[in-house]
Formats: sequence, structure tokens, C-alpha cells
Amino acid sequence: MTSPEDLSRLQSAMSRTVKAHWKAFLFEGILLAVLGIAALIVPPLASLAIAIVLGWMFLISGIGGLIVTYWARSSPGFWWSLISAALAVLAGMLLLARPMQAVLTLTIVLGAYFLAEGVATIMYALEHRREPGGRWSWLLISGLVDIAISFMVITGLPSSAEWAIGILVGINLLFGGATLIGMALAARKSNT
Repeated sequence: MTSPEDLSRLQSAMSRTVKAHWKAFLFEGILLAVLGIAALIVPPLASLAIAIVLGWMFLISGIGGLIVTYWARSSPGFWWSLISAALAVLAGMLLLARPMQAVLTLTIVLGAYFLAEGVATIMYALEHRREPGGRWSWLLISGLVDIAISFMVITGLPSSAEWAIGILVGINLLFGGATLIGMALAARKSNT
């Protein structure tokens, strides 16, 4: 278990790192924000790029898994490891061979995820509604927004596949970039 002193030391170390490297955080933040804006401007291209990147990630990790499995072929669980690596290679090849169909499939998975996440968040909120502070209402709103996003994505299929992943990733990149920019500027200000 982490003690309060350990947590304080970790926070101090993180603060020193951000202060020392604020320019790197600023650069990364600007890069993420620009990529986010690009994804929001051209969501179909962003969705396609994400499917291709995922394809390469699966393919490379699967090939790596096959190599490691071959080297450790006398280890217990060899066949399960082999099956796992082969599935990763197959998934990567399918994503790369048919990226547009992959975007549709990923959009369906995304819609199902937001639906499940929304229901789980609402149930979590309802479990906490008796606690003081009113935080449960923010959770409830978050769950309702997740369900609304899911509804827009699922009912809009197949045309929502063109924009859903690109828009959501674009929003994520933009907010992540803005957060890093804010951190970097605050660290720079505290350095002067």
C-alpha cells in the first residue's frame, strides 16, 4: 500500500520533471492538438488511419509473439501462446487487407462499448446517490452522454462508421493536447 509520504514524493518528482521538460510537454501538446483538429476536420481519413495503425499493431505484435513462442516452445502453455500470436497476426492481416470494413466493425464495437459503459456508469451513479457531495449527478450525466453517443453511432450505421471513430479520437487528442499545453505553460510560469 502506498503511504502519503510516498505519494507526496511521487508528486514532487513528477512536478520537477514537468518543470524541467516543459518544452517537450508543450511540443507534444501542440502536436496532439493539431492531430486532433485534423481528425475533426477529416474524420473519415482519421478513422481509416486508426484501422490501419491497429492492423499494423496486431500484425507486429503477433509476429513478435510467434517468434517468442517458437523460442520458448518447451514452455508450458505453448499451444495457447501460439494460438494467441496467430490470432493477432490474422487480425492484423484482416485489418490491413480490408481497412474500410475494419472501420465499420470497429465502429460497431465502439457503439457497444459506449452503451455498456453508459449503463455501468449510470448504475455506479445510482449506487452513490446517497453519499454527500452530489458527485453522483455528474456520473449520471456522464453515463447518459455515453448512451447518447452509443445511440448516435449505432442508429447511424453504416454511415456513422465514416465519422464516429475519427471524431471521438479527434476530441480525445484535442483535449489531451490542450491538457499538456496547460501543464507545460503552468510549469514554465513556475520556473520564471
